[in-house]
Amino acid sequence: MLTLYTATGSCSRASHIALEESGLDFEVRLLDFSKPEQREPDYLAINPKGRVPALATDQGVLTESPAILAHIAALAPAGLLAPTDPFAFARMQAFNLYLATTIHVAHAHGRRASRWSDDAAAQASMAAKVTQNMRDGFALIEAGLTGDWVMGDAYTVADPYLFTFAGWLETDGVDIAEFPRVQAHFERMQARPAVQRALAAKA
Repeated sequence: MLTLYTATGSCSRASHIALEESGLDFEVRLLDFSKPEQREPDYLAINPKGRVPALATDQGVLTESPAILAHIAALAPAGLLAPTDPFAFARMQAFNLYLATTIHVAHAHGRRASRWSDDAAAQASMAAKVTQNMRDGFALIEAGLTGDWVMGDAYTVADPYLFTFAGWLETDGVDIAEFPRVQAHFERMQARPAVQRALAAKA
């Protein structure tokens, strides 16, 4: 049994959707960040980083979305959630890592700038750049979308990851309609039963 530790509206939504797509047996443990449960000793014993997602497996705990997404795809090869060609797999990972290291960081500067600076002026300066940085990042993503899915015609674990971040654009001051391909992808994702199940679970 796999156990996914997640929080409502967080980046861990992508891992939840991937598990719903995979057909694997899993359970979800929803953390309440307002308490904040991610800082409580019981959870820090599972993930000392104090963040989500964390995926508990019979081999240990995995953290970081790109690693978890790739592991889910590997555990469910019949689900075809990742390319089998090594170069194509590396391209998918490059996309996921761009989301993790550039898009997620740009978004976080608006809410958690205190991670990078204790200076109020510096925090405000970082927050002021969020909209432009998200717009610039999604312009690159828009240009790279050539089919229905991130990897073209094949659905992969990159798709729930993009869906998760695209869902944050409005709160970052960006109209998703600026990016017609991203918007069409977002709407296709919303129609998938696995996405609907994850959203219904408040993930």
